[in-house]
Amino acid sequence: MEAFSKLTGVAAPLELANCDTDKIIPGRFLRKLRGPGYDKLAFHDIRFNADGSENPDFVLNQAPYRNARILVAAANFGCGSSREAAVYVMWDFGIRCVIAPSFGDIHYGNELQNGMLPVVLPDAVCATLRAQLHASPGAQIGIDLETQTVSGPDGATYSFEIDASHKERLLKGLDDIGLVMQHLKEIEAFEQRHQAAMPWLT
Repeated sequence: MEAFSKLTGVAAPLELANCDTDKIIPGRFLRKLRGPGYDKLAFHDIRFNADGSENPDFVLNQAPYRNARILVAAANFGCGSSREAAVYVMWDFGIRCVIAPSFGDIHYGNELQNGMLPVVLPDAVCATLRAQLHASPGAQIGIDLETQTVSGPDGATYSFEIDASHKERLLKGLDDIGLVMQHLKEIEAFEQRHQAAMPWLT
């Protein structure tokens, strides 16, 4: 898993409350294998018209936001079904952080498990950030996981909370397997002691 420490990048305002995982990736695409072009499935049904053309009203289709690395969303982002593909398509699109007043619990965990940083900030702060991004298309936001701060386009700084274990794993780029592998020597030593004490189990 790719480590996350600091990120400064173009941020896009997503004015869509209760953006569920089916909006992030429609259910009919869940059988599609991840590979080249997977990023095109991100927000597919609101990003594209029925004829396949881009919806010009959708924020990520607008020139200043096409290379956004950060989304500033409305409340309850990622609610709905527990599809990890919702994280995969955002990652492949280039999104590394979503800032929102609240998240669907499972989606929040899926982002953390896959190297993305979900940041919870008050609704009023998220609304302010989105307004600034609308006013200055292409503006950047800075995120520092070590200090747990977000810097808005106007330079204002906001603090956010994150579980200490999740923070450590993101900073070190550790998924579940990586976390276990940190203790490989202790695990091997235990296995050797266990085998010596109870050889009949092997």
